[in-house]
Amino acid sequence: MIPRLVLGLLLAAMALGQAASLDAMPAILTAYGLTSGALSTALAVALISAEAVTAGWFLARPSSRATTPVWLYTGVALVWSVLAAQAFARGLVLDNCGCFGTYAAQPLRWYVLVEDALMLFYAWLLWRGLRRARSARLTGRASTAAPTPQEHH
Repeated sequence: MIPRLVLGLLLAAMALGQAASLDAMPAILTAYGLTSGALSTALAVALISAEAVTAGWFLARPSSRATTPVWLYTGVALVWSVLAAQAFARGLVLDNCGCFGTYAAQPLRWYVLVEDALMLFYAWLLWRGLRRARSARLTGRASTAAPTPQEHH
């Protein structure tokens, strides 16, 4: 539950920073060299939307076993990781990775790749938790998660 709350806060900060700098996001994404024009704008809107929805879900329902927010989170993590890894591998110089829009700007350096790897690791942990919960339900074992208010006697 705590990781979902932390990820929810992080995604909320990302979505807020990017939404507040929406006019700059297409140019930031274009700098990665994979998109331009309307495609960069669409990517910016998609990322901000997915981050905002996932943040809301993780913060409002941190114990949820729904797969939708995990899919959204995984998609966001994959997009940012692919953008950063390919730009870094090609030697592109980016003054701002864009994770928080124009706020808390950081250049694309090796440590951004580590941050992205951590985001992917957290996605793996979320999927692992869902698989374990599903397996426990199917075998009739009690979940290791804290009981929900309905389950608590």
